[in-house]
Amino acid sequence: MTRPRPKVVTLTDAAAARMQEIMSGADENYIGVKIGVKNGGCAGMEYTMDYATEAGPMDESVEENGIKILIDPKAILFLIGTEIDYVTEKLSQRFVFNNPNQTDACGCGESVTIVPAKADA
Repeated sequence: MTRPRPKVVTLTDAAAARMQEIMSGADENYIGVKIGVKNGGCAGMEYTMDYATEAGPMDESVEENGIKILIDPKAILFLIGTEIDYVTEKLSQRFVFNNPNQTDACGCGESVTIVPAKADA
C-alpha cells in the first residue's frame, strides 16, 4: 500500500489573498502562478515566482485556496512540503517560502541552500 503523495506546495490564506489581488489587477488574463527554483545568489539557489499563461507539459499543478499553482518539474523535489506565506512587517511586505528542504540562507535573504527531498520507494 502506498501513501498519498503530499502536495508539493501549499498557500496560507494571506498568500492566496495577495496572489488573487495581484492577478486580478494584472493586464493579462493569467491562469495561475508558476513556482520554481534557479541557481544563483551567494547560498546557491533562488526561488522564482512568475505569472503563468499556460501549463507546461511536465508542470505539476496544485489548486490551493482558489489559486492555481504550476510547479516547474525541475523544482519539485526541492519544494515538496513548502508552505508559501505572505508577511507584512514594519518596513516590508513579501512572500516567504517555509521550506523543510531548505538547509541554509544567505544573510540578505535573497538566496537559499536546498537539498532535494528523498523519494520514497
